[in-house]
Amino acid sequence: MKALCATDLSAASEAAIENDTCLHCLKRIGVETIHLVTVIPSNVHMGMPGTDLEGRRNRALARYSEVIEAVGMDVETHVVRGTPHRRINGIAEAEDVDLTIVNSRGRSPLENRVIGSTARNLSRTTVVPLLVNRVERATDEPEVVYQHLFRRVMYATDFSENAAAAFEMFDHLKDATQDATLVHVRTPKDPEPDTEDEAVERLEQLKMQLEEMGVPAETDVRRGDPAEEILAAEEEHDPTMVLMGSRGHSRLRRLLLGSVSEDVVARANGNVMLVPPPRKA
Repeated sequence: MKALCATDLSAASEAAIENDTCLHCLKRIGVETIHLVTVIPSNVHMGMPGTDLEGRRNRALARYSEVIEAVGMDVETHVVRGTPHRRINGIAEAEDVDLTIVNSRGRSPLENRVIGSTARNLSRTTVVPLLVNRVERATDEPEVVYQHLFRRVMYATDFSENAAAAFEMFDHLKDATQDATLVHVRTPKDPEPDTEDEAVERLEQLKMQLEEMGVPAETDVRRGDPAEEILAAEEEHDPTMVLMGSRGHSRLRRLLLGSVSEDVVARANGNVMLVPPPRKA
């Protein structure tokens, strides 16, 4: 597998990239090559007198590369200029990566860092599975919230085709996952069939598949607003990562993303992995 890791060279990015446990977790799911990408926004001028921004950038990327290579993965670096989420998606497609990783400080009311805003934009537009690696907020020397990225996975499903594609990520995650929670939120607008017994039965079938992979699982059927209930389930079950599709039953893209996937990325306590629909040939 190949992964793209976006960095704005901030303390949050450094905390995630230089964490050995996080890197070993990526190795356990099959990542062999990391493309380190830093995007210089068009309104930032690297040649400002007395700043040595270019030198700082090159030294940071060299240090990150050494850390990644030390755990046995290959590294390629990319420095580009433009709109961060667009350039990240472009490189992800050009390099045919399997996973995009972006670091976020999460629930800040004043989210003004490049990567913080990019995480939300990528949740709308990502072309490959997106892992939002949560980093501590309100500290000058932040740490990642969960070093073991995939140890406890909470999978949220609406039983759509895209949710089924997200479930297939367990083929990669199983060697790094110790247990899983399967969550479905019932709403009045759900398409038929919509009885609780049928939802429980579907989750039980998924649970059996995971247990055949060697991953113990439990199920949780809830009722209410999907985003609110997924976030409430995260509080209750304390997973290290929430796994879900980035599309669902709704054909109105803005409605779905605004109320569920994007909301979860913005408000979750821990890591979130969003899986978009398969790319068209």
